[in-house]
Amino acid sequence: MEAPSEPRVMNASEIGALAHLYRGEVYRSTVWRTRLDTTTNWAVVTLGVALSITFASPSASPLPLLLVGILILFFLVLEARRYRYFNVWRARCRWIEVHFFARLLDDGEIRMDGWQQRLANDYRQPDYHVSLLVATGRRVRRNYLWILAIQSAAYAGKLTVHPAPMQNLSEFVARARIGPLPGSIVLAIGVIYILSWSGLAVWSWSGDRQRARARSSRGGMG
Repeated sequence: MEAPSEPRVMNASEIGALAHLYRGEVYRSTVWRTRLDTTTNWAVVTLGVALSITFASPSASPLPLLLVGILILFFLVLEARRYRYFNVWRARCRWIEVHFFARLLDDGEIRMDGWQQRLANDYRQPDYHVSLLVATGRRVRRNYLWILAIQSAAYAGKLTVHPAPMQNLSEFVARARIGPLPGSIVLAIGVIYILSWSGLAVWSWSGDRQRARARSSRGGMG
């Protein structure tokens, strides 16, 4: 039985090529990170417009605050799709940092002992590292849960103070009425709306913790 061969040490040209590869991945990661910020900005701006319209006068309808939720969810899905691309470049950068630059700073000797094979396979067969649902949960947890919370708080505030300060809970429910839909149904949908996104945020947080433990034990990417 043959003894396992020693890991090959990278030469200077290979180290230089990998350094250039890392620089390219950082650039792509930065570009896609900017795109994530763009969709978040769109969501914030549209919510600001809805707030301005709704609170322009006591007689203004709270309906724009509900309709803007459709736009916010559209931006959320768009941002989650962009995040899946960003996560590929981010994971590759982190992989090179841990297995290449950290070792270079540690003992100055870079050995090709298996980590590069994982990176090579990711280039040969590129694929998303997380599902769309996981990506959505991460963006909700990082940004959109706060946007949705502000939207909901503003809607509740509008019903509370306009057109006049409410006197009792039944008046609050009556003000939430939209056409043929009674206020109780509208408010129930709103509660489900918030609880659903909050649950997705908690689920993604729990899943990320499990994936982090798996990466530390098996050296996975993403």
